[in-house]
Amino acid sequence: MSHNSFGHLFRFTTWGESHGPAIGCVVDGCPPGLALSEAEIQPFLDKRRPGQSSFVTQRQEPDQVRILSGVFEGRTTGTPIALHIDNQDQRSKDYGEIANSFRPGHADIAYEWKYGVRDYRGGGRASARETAMRVAAGAVARLVLGGAVRIRGAMVALGADTVDRSQWDWAEVDRNPFFCPDPTAVARWEEKLSGIRKAGSSIGAVIEVVAEGVQPGLGAPIYGKLDADIASALMSINAVKGVEIGDGFASAALTGEENADEMRMRQDGMVEFLANHAGGVLGGISTGQPIVARMAVKPTSSILTHRQAVTKDGENTELRTKGRHDPCVGIRAVPVAEAMLAIVLADHLLRHRAQNPGAPEVARLPR
Repeated sequence: MSHNSFGHLFRFTTWGESHGPAIGCVVDGCPPGLALSEAEIQPFLDKRRPGQSSFVTQRQEPDQVRILSGVFEGRTTGTPIALHIDNQDQRSKDYGEIANSFRPGHADIAYEWKYGVRDYRGGGRASARETAMRVAAGAVARLVLGGAVRIRGAMVALGADTVDRSQWDWAEVDRNPFFCPDPTAVARWEEKLSGIRKAGSSIGAVIEVVAEGVQPGLGAPIYGKLDADIASALMSINAVKGVEIGDGFASAALTGEENADEMRMRQDGMVEFLANHAGGVLGGISTGQPIVARMAVKPTSSILTHRQAVTKDGENTELRTKGRHDPCVGIRAVPVAEAMLAIVLADHLLRHRAQNPGAPEVARLPR
């Protein structure tokens, strides 16, 4: 299987399966001299860790990361950084019944057609377990970006129930199990998802990620567009079926006057935008405004109700997926989306510095 790497100058490769002995990644291209230890990575992994509430899978994984290379005396050396996490709570027996069947909504049949072999234990490489290493790599990417760049994510819709943006409070995201920024939506979501979980079903979600403090100039026209790479990164996350930047699909309902992000000059010589319909990217290049992206996450395909399927022998059957699964996989996708956005921005920052070392870092017109 190829294509296990992502990025150009800042690049990472993941390895491992859901029910194998361990998972890991190698981060290449990280500049030397950055302070890095397990303590800088672990908090982000803890946000994604399973088993933290009744609304996520009850698989118990501490997800303790180990740095195996690329760091000496607490600082990066510029060489590949190897990160490792042991799998400790595998239950492969839960998947014995689907060894010879293809689950609806899963990648089982696609893997079989492509490779002629698949790891049916939790989906193998197709499992969201792999995303733990994206979060670990994303923690390294945040160090590359520096403290001036702030990346935050939130779940803005559970099924068709969306947040009230007038109630948006970033501090609320850390106070509830949904990463929800609207305190008025939390009780509704708890009741709704409790019913879905008890019924053995699942539901989808929409995740929004925002990067503030990003300098203008990241990205390149045509085939190196920043928003295209962000879309690619978010679409690569398990269960994601749609991505939009800025107003996204809603922009199709706007007029040209409504959609235009008008500009004015400030007294300090800085350019000020009066709106951000473009989501911080124009022509594939960052503008210095907040970068805003959203992704649609489908309902978890592993559900307890019987669904029609086929077997490897070409027979019709019905099956239900046993085991421990997220009734809404979108919840734990929030820190993964943050990580992938950080990785894209770190990669583009290094590419921008390599091509334009003297470019301005603020939204000021050249004199």
